[in-house]
Amino acid sequence: MEERKQRWLKGSFTVEMAFLMPMILFLILGCIRISFYYHDKNIIAGAAYETAVTGSTKVREKDGISESELNALFKERVGRKCILFSRIRVQSSVGKDEIKVQAAARRKKMAISVESRAAVTEPEKYIRDIRRIKK
Repeated sequence: MEERKQRWLKGSFTVEMAFLMPMILFLILGCIRISFYYHDKNIIAGAAYETAVTGSTKVREKDGISESELNALFKERVGRKCILFSRIRVQSSVGKDEIKVQAAARRKKMAISVESRAAVTEPEKYIRDIRRIKK
């Protein structure tokens, strides 16, 4: 009788684990997928911000910067760093006062959309004005 009770307990444990293991695996794989999503989102957001800031400093140069150069700069910054989102669309605009970089990626039902802006500043003009005022 004691032996039969132990066999029943072992069988009960097996049935419970057969029910719980798919749920546990689903949760673990979901956490991994969410981590990859946020990893890619941070890389895309960082690359968009860096591109906007770099564009805002280069627009003051003699030749300026074009939208295609900004797009290429963004693609270079993202490179092969993304895990889930391999095809990223980027759209840049160069204005007189502002640089705007928009990036979007999609994979099945997940989507990432990021927009970064950087003001075009002229620190050398500000410094010259301050020096003129001091004299």
